[in-house]
Amino acid sequence: MRKSRWVLAASTAVVCLTSCTNAPPPPLVTTEVAQTAPTRPVNPGEAVVGVDSVAGGLNPHKLSDQSMVTTALAQAMLPSVFRTGPDGTPRLDQTLMVSAQVTNTEPYTVTYRLRPEASWSDAAPIAAEDFVYLWERLRDEPGVIDGVGYRLITNISAREAGRVVEVTFAKPYPGWRSLFSSLLPAHLVKDSPGGWANVLADNYPVTGGPFSLRLLDRVRGEVILERNDRYWDPPAALDRIVLRRGDLNGITGALRTAHNQLALTALGAEGVTQVAGLGATVTHKTVARPSVATVLLRPVSPAMADTRVRSAIAAIVDRGALVKAGTDGGPQSALTANAQVLAPGTAGYTATGPDTGPDPALAERLLTEAGYLKTAGIWTSPNAVLNLVIAVPADRPAYTAMGAELRRQLTAAGITVKVVTPPAAELFTTLPTAATAKDPVDLLIAPMPVSQDPATALATRFGCATASDEPPAPVAANPVGFCDPTLQGTIDSAVTGEVPLSAALAALEPVLWSRALTLPLYQEADDLIVRNDMTGVTAGPPMSGPFAGAAAWRRSAK
Repeated sequence: MRKSRWVLAASTAVVCLTSCTNAPPPPLVTTEVAQTAPTRPVNPGEAVVGVDSVAGGLNPHKLSDQSMVTTALAQAMLPSVFRTGPDGTPRLDQTLMVSAQVTNTEPYTVTYRLRPEASWSDAAPIAAEDFVYLWERLRDEPGVIDGVGYRLITNISAREAGRVVEVTFAKPYPGWRSLFSSLLPAHLVKDSPGGWANVLADNYPVTGGPFSLRLLDRVRGEVILERNDRYWDPPAALDRIVLRRGDLNGITGALRTAHNQLALTALGAEGVTQVAGLGATVTHKTVARPSVATVLLRPVSPAMADTRVRSAIAAIVDRGALVKAGTDGGPQSALTANAQVLAPGTAGYTATGPDTGPDPALAERLLTEAGYLKTAGIWTSPNAVLNLVIAVPADRPAYTAMGAELRRQLTAAGITVKVVTPPAAELFTTLPTAATAKDPVDLLIAPMPVSQDPATALATRFGCATASDEPPAPVAANPVGFCDPTLQGTIDSAVTGEVPLSAALAALEPVLWSRALTLPLYQEADDLIVRNDMTGVTAGPPMSGPFAGAAAWRRSAK
C-alpha cells in the first residue's frame, strides 16, 4: 500500500514538473529501427518465393486457371514431351522421352517412345493412357487451351506396355510438337469427383517432375514444394521451395531481411521504386507470361452482331488507359500488344493494328449508321437502349481495374454498361452459350493464351468448328464467339502447313482488325527479383518462366 502511494505521489510530481511550470517540455526522442538481417539460422535447403496470389485452379490446360502459380507448378511437377528451348523453339525433353518423330505421312502419324524408368511418384508408369486422357479432354471439353491440335487426332494406339505411343492425325499437323505438354496422371484424375472441372482444382495427387506438392494453403497464402525423392532423373538441389503470398511492402521487406530469397510478382510503378531501393543485394528482370490481356468484342452477342457497333466501340476505347489501369504503370506496360495472333514476346512479332487513339467522331458516325440515336446523352435505338455487359474474371485485380476503366470510357460516350465478375471457371465454360443467357456477355476482358504453335493460336482464337447437326455447319468454337467460313480455309491451311504462317497472317490480320473482334492490350509479365545468395535462378525459356529451371536453384549457406 505504501509503495502504491509513493508511485502515485511520484507520478503527480512528474506531472507537476511538466505542466505546472513555464519550462518547455523535454524534446521528443525518436529511435530509428534499422533493418537487420534475420537472426534465424540460414537453411540452405530452402528457398522462399514471394508471390502476390495463390488463388485459382491449378490445371494448366484450362483458360480459367491461367496464372503465374499454375505455370510454375506445372513446370516443376508435370512431365512434357517437348519443352521450350532458350531460343523459343520446342525441344524434346529427354528426361521423359527417348524419341518423338513423324513416322508416316499417309496417314500422318507421330510415334513417341518414353523412357522406361519415367513414372509418377506413386510408381505408376507415365504411359499411353496419359496421352489418351489429355487427347480426349482437350478435344471435348469447353474452355481449354489449344484444343485445335487435339481435335485433329483420330486415334492413339500403344505397344511395349504403353511406352511406345502412336498418334494418328486426320491431316498433316506441323505443330504437333506443341501437344502433350503438362501430361496429367490419368490413372488418378480420369475418375475425379466432378469430372474435368475439378482436376487439379486444389491439389496435385502425384507428381512426375523433380518436385512434389507438400502443402497448398489458400487461407495462409502458402504453397510448399518438396523434392520428389522418386524422380528418376538427377534430384533437385533444394529440399524445399515455399511460395508465400504477400503485398508489396511485405514482399520487398522480406527480400531485404532475407526471409524471402526471391520474388515473382507483377510490379506497378511504385513496386519498381521499392525494388530499386534494395540496391545491389538483388537482381531484377521482367519475365513475360504466355498470355495477353485482351478485350473481346463478341459478335455472338445480339447487341454486338453488327460490325459497325463493334467498330464504334473500338473507336471509343482508349487502349493506353486500359493498359495503364491493368499494369499500374509497371514493366508490363512496355509489352504493349498490337497484333491479333502473335504476342510481343514471341518470335516474328510485329505490330499489325492501328496505332491511333480514340476517335469519338468515328464512333458517333458508326453508331448512327447502325440505327442508334443519341438522346439526352444516351445511345438508343427504336427498340432499346444500347446496353452492354462487360465480363471480367473474378479475383484478378488487374482485370477488375481494366473493367472499371472500360466502363468509365463507354459510359462517358453515352453507352449504358454493366460489369459482371463471375468466377473464371464459370465464365470460360459458359461462354459458348452466352448469347442465350439472360445477360449475354457483350465484351470480355481476359488473358488470351500464347501457344507454342502460332498457327494453332490462330485457329484457337478465330476458328470454326463443325456442328453436330446434319448437315454439318460451321459454328464458333472460341471465346470471341466468331466464325467466318470464308476465312476458315486460310486458317486450316496455316494449321496444316499448306500455307506459311506468315502468308496466312498477312492475309488475315487486316480482315480481323476490320471486323473489330479483339483489342489486344499487353502481354502479361512478372518481375523476377532474386537475392544474391541464390544461384541458378534465371528467367527461364520464353513463356516458361523461372520454375522451368527450379531443380537447379541453389542457396548459399552464408
